[in-house]
Amino acid sequence: MLGPVILAASRSDRMRRLVSAAPVTKPVVDRFIPGESVDEILPIIRRLTAQGLELTMDVVGEDITNPAQAEAARDAYLELIDRLKLLDLGTRAEMSVKLSMFGQALDGGHELALKNVRPVVEAAAGIGTTVTLDAEDHTTLDSMFAIHEELRKDVPQTGCVIQAYLFRTEADARRLAESGSRVRLVKGAYKEPAEVAYQQKQEIDKAYVRILRTLMEGEGYPMIGSHDPRLITIAQELARRAGRKLDEYEFQMLYGIRSDEHLRLAAEGHRMRVYTAYGTDWYGYFMRRLAEKPANLRFFVRSMVSKG
Repeated sequence: MLGPVILAASRSDRMRRLVSAAPVTKPVVDRFIPGESVDEILPIIRRLTAQGLELTMDVVGEDITNPAQAEAARDAYLELIDRLKLLDLGTRAEMSVKLSMFGQALDGGHELALKNVRPVVEAAAGIGTTVTLDAEDHTTLDSMFAIHEELRKDVPQTGCVIQAYLFRTEADARRLAESGSRVRLVKGAYKEPAEVAYQQKQEIDKAYVRILRTLMEGEGYPMIGSHDPRLITIAQELARRAGRKLDEYEFQMLYGIRSDEHLRLAAEGHRMRVYTAYGTDWYGYFMRRLAEKPANLRFFVRSMVSKG
């Protein structure tokens, strides 16, 4: 199992230096992270929306060590919102945020993260779009869900992410489905212990389907975060059984992965949202993309060999 090894490497300063210094790294990273600045990412937004796709934008960077960095993260999202306002895309371009980037892991981190993320959520609502709180490792989730609940008091369309591989998620899904939340369901991309998470792909896939059924039959807005063709087909069938129209749920996939499938689903009338990350602090995001799927790692290794 290479995934856990890669996830461990994502926290290693030594591996960060080695991977960052490799000549082949930037061209491969560009497959998943198409820009470092707002100016570089705006043409991507225009191109994808012109193709009938929607986006959720992620400013990468999680290794926050002081409050000033957390405030800088807040300001980066506010800059993005200012630029999105000019495009007048509404919910066709939303944002995803990791609360670790807003200071969640610092002293007093829960209050600090809420303080920093609130103006982002309010500014997004002001231009007619939304924010989704990404899920991180299991130790952060109680704080994330509490912040999500607090933000929804004023901005009820604020979304959150749940992870199928965690044992707790079926209960979380039932609670969120009843509250009418926007919920993105993913398999999970952090190294979690066997005490809290399924470890085998088959178990994770079964949990994913059970949780997705709960969301489809509930009162919320499900967002299917998966590239798995089988799960996509199952999601369509669950939506049909639940009597959902095409605009009452959506698919979400990562930029640079299965791009043809993005366009196929959009052409069929589905809401298809592309998770698009940008920024300079790309290492942790990039390593998780490698860990999630063996094909991503093979792509990176082949590129290194061919450029060697």
